[in-house]
Amino acid sequence: MVGKTISHYCVVGKLGRGGMGVVYRAEDMRLGRSVALKFLPEDLSGDEQALERFKREARAASALNHPNICTIYDVGEEAGQYFIAMELLEGDTLQHRIAGRPLRNPEVLELGIQLADALETAHSKAITHHDIKPSNIFITERGQAKILDFGLASRTQLRAQLTEAAPVSFTPTASFNQANLTSPGVVVGTVAYMSPEQARGEELDARTDLFSFGAVLYEMSTGRSPFAGSTSALTFDGILRQDPTPLHRLNQDVLPGLENIVIKAVEKDREVRYQSARELRADLKRLLRDSESGKTSIGVETAQKPHRPAWIYIVVALVLAAVATGLYLFRNRSTATIAGQANWVQLTNFADSAVSPGVSPDGRILAFIRGSDTFFGAGQIYVELLPDGEAVQLTRDNLPKMSPEFSPDGSRITTPLFTTRGIPG
Repeated sequence: MVGKTISHYCVVGKLGRGGMGVVYRAEDMRLGRSVALKFLPEDLSGDEQALERFKREARAASALNHPNICTIYDVGEEAGQYFIAMELLEGDTLQHRIAGRPLRNPEVLELGIQLADALETAHSKAITHHDIKPSNIFITERGQAKILDFGLASRTQLRAQLTEAAPVSFTPTASFNQANLTSPGVVVGTVAYMSPEQARGEELDARTDLFSFGAVLYEMSTGRSPFAGSTSALTFDGILRQDPTPLHRLNQDVLPGLENIVIKAVEKDREVRYQSARELRADLKRLLRDSESGKTSIGVETAQKPHRPAWIYIVVALVLAAVATGLYLFRNRSTATIAGQANWVQLTNFADSAVSPGVSPDGRILAFIRGSDTFFGAGQIYVELLPDGEAVQLTRDNLPKMSPEFSPDGSRITTPLFTTRGIPG
């Protein structure tokens, strides 16, 4: 193939081969640009279903104009060889980028936002991909994500219209027709990234892509697929019945908010899953914004402190002094009794003080004040992932603080009257 001229494309080198295509680098002699030429493998040239999938990829992708979807330039056939001319990409697949290792939180969020935006565009055109997975996502050298291979794509809106217009029964069939690739009863896609409804061969809609995308986000965050088993049967069982291992157990650096997003995306019941790519993208953008405004590795955000008159601090300091005195007397009187009855687990190990602990509602994050000479002094708020995370400093100011408390949903930390801290997610 190398050195041949196909239509007005001169083939200059082989780029790779997949299950449904062989890709070559070529020069467009009319427009003077480099392109990627994808050919249907010769052993599939007589396979009517493979040929239809190949054509479907060209039709679906060419209907979409988005910076995060690989652009289709041309489709043709010469001497019995079918080809697609597409955008030539420099970089690697997401599968190779992950390579069994989690990506950094900012990269996961930035790529996730791009991919969610691309899916929103496809779904708005009633095009469902059906095979979202790391090997079908390309990352360019400039960090731009591109969705590839729309060979299993279907127009869900068109099928819905046909169903409403006539009592068509979509059932499994041995004969081939255009709807057969995505009809109920026919399992299509890659097993480890299938949605439960896809694994059951049910009628599909855009939410199947959101489940697969959630599985991809999981793998980006942990380095492993959420449902991969040693056999296809075990993988299907995981998709249909098992919950994936929590992300934080595989990667302690993962943002709590990102874990919440992934959990919602891979909900087995599509009615409680994300209902649109736009909704998923909004959550990713919000989390990225909040994590970028913070200064810590777990994405804790420092909010703007409101200005308060100095007399407020004086009055509050006097009140806190009285409270601290009472607590001091009470603690000294009851220490011996408590020490004899309780089993203690040490969570901090500082030379100076660590006081006023507070635990998030889910029990995963400890907040406390370190470095205060007195119970109401100007120490600093620290947070620590339980049970054995590293303590991370949240504040850097001279304001007095007491009793860090978490909001009911665990998304914010408040210190009464003085400062407010937010935790994304």
